[in-house]
Amino acid sequence: MAESLTFDVFGKRMVVERAAGGWRVWRPGPDGKRSPVDIEIPAFVAEDELLQYLDDIYHELATRANPCVRCVPPD
Repeated sequence: MAESLTFDVFGKRMVVERAAGGWRVWRPGPDGKRSPVDIEIPAFVAEDELLQYLDDIYHELATRANPCVRCVPPD
């Protein structure tokens, strides 16, 4: 498991990390600080299911410019 995974969620960056009892989700800021995202991803969601889970939760944010959730490769 990667230490953290970054996703482009319909144009918004989110970082997902494994935490006790599930997953923790953060929104990175331009200054390098992170803000918690108020979403619960249960522990039974596997790493390879995170993209689909985020798509299912946030699908109403889809636009023509940002039609899907994408993995962002590490720098």
